[in-house]
Amino acid sequence: MSLRDRLQTDITAAMRSGDALRRDVLRMAANAAYNVEKKQQRPLTEDEFLGVLTREVKTRRESVEAYTAAGRADLADKEQAEIDILSAYLPEALGEAEIETLVAEAVAATNAASARDMGKVMGWLAPRIRGRADGKVVSGRVAQALARADLAAHDGGDH
Repeated sequence: MSLRDRLQTDITAAMRSGDALRRDVLRMAANAAYNVEKKQQRPLTEDEFLGVLTREVKTRRESVEAYTAAGRADLADKEQAEIDILSAYLPEALGEAEIETLVAEAVAATNAASARDMGKVMGWLAPRIRGRADGKVVSGRVAQALARADLAAHDGGDH
């Protein structure tokens, strides 16, 4: 069953069970995907649909941070509940060790040697981490790895 079909089935189930929050969150996600399809004038692939859901979660995470900083725990809790609902449709998140392994693979595969290669490395990583890791976290790890590689290259590798 595709992600889109699963979402539609779950919207119907939420309507039947009277779960208004779940129904509304899933409808918003389905509408976000529909809007992207209209803009692109074609149906989304499974990967693109996943990308839409990932963006929806990311937007809500940013809202949680903003609401928490503003002292609005009630709104932050609502956004977190929406994240929890949408997260069920995303692939399992990568652990720290898996991210480190992927970053090392990416640096090796792209022959990256300095911070100038950041775009190349992130381009290699993007399809492998989509929906499974926060891009900010991964780009920070890539920057650290490239800084180490750059340092090793300039110091003759005696680090």
